[in-house]
Amino acid sequence: MARAHETDTIRLTGLRAVGHHGVLTTERDSGQVFRCDVVLHLDTRAAARNDDLRRTVSYAEVAEDAVAVLAGEPVDLLETLAERIATVVLARGGIRAVEVTVHKPQAPIPVEFDDVEVTIHRTASAADAGPGEDRGVPEPFVLALGANLGDAVGTLRSAVDELAHAGGVHLTGISPLARTAPVLEAGQAPQPDYYNAVIAGTTTLAPEDLLDLAQMVEDTHGRTREERWGARTLDIDIVTVGGRVVETDRLVLPHPRAHQRAFVLAPWARLDPAADLPGPSGGPVAELAVQAPDRDGVEWVAEHWAGTTGTAGGER
Repeated sequence: MARAHETDTIRLTGLRAVGHHGVLTTERDSGQVFRCDVVLHLDTRAAARNDDLRRTVSYAEVAEDAVAVLAGEPVDLLETLAERIATVVLARGGIRAVEVTVHKPQAPIPVEFDDVEVTIHRTASAADAGPGEDRGVPEPFVLALGANLGDAVGTLRSAVDELAHAGGVHLTGISPLARTAPVLEAGQAPQPDYYNAVIAGTTTLAPEDLLDLAQMVEDTHGRTREERWGARTLDIDIVTVGGRVVETDRLVLPHPRAHQRAFVLAPWARLDPAADLPGPSGGPVAELAVQAPDRDGVEWVAEHWAGTTGTAGGER
């Protein structure tokens, strides 16, 4: 996963408000001016490329969040104040890390001084955590699974079970199982039909860590990547994570071709008829499934096939 120093930064300095923070009664009663600086670490490439505010973070809204904390519920410590600002900023999503400095230039110190400041660094996911570890606030996700080599159905069943028991992942639904014709490029050798399904759930993993988890499960089942759209023992694609728009060298969200693929859209619509694919090419999933060019190649195989307990759509 990319670290904060590998991302872009948005810096807000000198945000200020009157607050009533401090240990002393006089501080609580009279109040004083508190200032803060907030540095956001995020990937701005998609926003810059498309000149689209929706693909980045509104610094105006971040400023309002920080000032509301400064002027809000009194706390004793600057450390607590900084932590609360970091928490509300990271809750916006799309921010990989934040640095918050809180200033208290009127602190009750009996000597001459210019300022007192506390600086903290917080990440959206712990830098030393591996795939499958718990990270933060749960977000909904949708994964598309497919296989057309070996015991394809058995592989899909095992993959769903492994994902269901991974740390930071909670499955809420498994679609019916479909059989579909492979998508082939010109001149590509014939392949067996695919078995496809969609699973939904919530995760506290960052999107790239969810990708790491998916690829780890693929590798467990012998996935190789020599040929684009080649036959495979297992394919796990991340379709959406919350409403996130992500564009990195490793991951694009929402999945850039999901709106054209009936083998993703049809199972998803069966799982959640009201589902909506976010993004500029998105829309109601059920409608997109009807319009997809491969819609006539979807054949339903089984309704309850995965055998994962405690999950909507799985066998009980």
